Amino acid sequence: MRWENLTVESDHSRADSALFGADAVVTRTFDTPEFAGITFHEIRARSILNRVPGASRMPFEWTVNPYRGCTHACVYCFARKTHSYLDLDTGLGFDSQIVVKVNAPDVLRRQLSSRRWQGDHIAMGTNVDCYQRAEGRYRLMPGILAALRDHANPYSILTKGTLILRDLDLLKQSSEVTDVGISVSVGFVDPELWRTVEPGTPAPERRLDVVRTLTEHGLGCGVLMAPVIPFLSDSPAQLRATVRAIAASGATSVTPLVLHLRPGAREWFMAWLGREHPHLVRRYERLYADGAYAPKWYQRRITRQVHDLAQEYGIGPARAGMPRRIREPEPPQSATTGRATSEPTQLSLI
Repeated sequence: MRWENLTVESDHSRADSALFGADAVVTRTFDTPEFAGITFHEIRARSILNRVPGASRMPFEWTVNPYRGCTHACVYCFARKTHSYLDLDTGLGFDSQIVVKVNAPDVLRRQLSSRRWQGDHIAMGTNVDCYQRAEGRYRLMPGILAALRDHANPYSILTKGTLILRDLDLLKQSSEVTDVGISVSVGFVDPELWRTVEPGTPAPERRLDVVRTLTEHGLGCGVLMAPVIPFLSDSPAQLRATVRAIAASGATSVTPLVLHLRPGAREWFMAWLGREHPHLVRRYERLYADGAYAPKWYQRRITRQVHDLAQEYGIGPARAGMPRRIREPEPPQSATTGRATSEPTQLSLI
């Protein structure tokens, strides 16, 4: 495997520094039903903060990814291509060969303490899910969230995993000192489609239970309605059922995203489509003839339909400029009158 070819820009700038060396890799398998057929490659990362390329469409600059590869096994996952950088297979290998950065919490805490770090927003779950099944064994996220909390560093999480509820207390503590954004991915609620397209994920209704629980605990949670899969989950009735279920969960927003098929994911998805829905292959070849993204007219149609439904059910699209704010302390009260005193006080975030 070509472990040495992953480079980081740093401290954050040395382009010739490998992310980890081959001598740092320990390969393990576990004799338990939930990890049958899965191989874990444990590595000690030299960096955990990843700068997003300037040409990316992503609205953030920094990410943290404690894992590579994902047991969710979503047939459309755009991150499949990244496995080829390690000379690993982007199909079954992506689903079953999982790279684990076992020292991620310690490395992140060190990097957040650097004088060069400016406290920028950090996005998690944007490549592979940080709450995939492996997290139940390796427990990397509690240390990562604790480091972000202790540095009051803003962050967001996107997940299909129910395991995020294990870290509810850490999320609440973080929200007291910094901006925290949480989104759950639910592209559709059709159980038959879910079983074939996202076989390693919790069922859509279980993910919506996560939204409901987070909201009940004061952590506003949006839903990324992704992906909307052409000809399989995009009928008016299907869109309505999905938005209705999202609204019932108490989601603060719903944001649709049409399936995109980048190299690596495209080949795997089209092979699945040929097996499961061969009559759709030609339609997909025409719809995605110009590249990884569906035509603008199709994306605009889906977005309009979902936003109209969201308005009907009392929720709206995610909007910029709505960060979570740190609550200001209540003014001290007089012990005798119970009224606010006018004397200046020392304010603290902790």
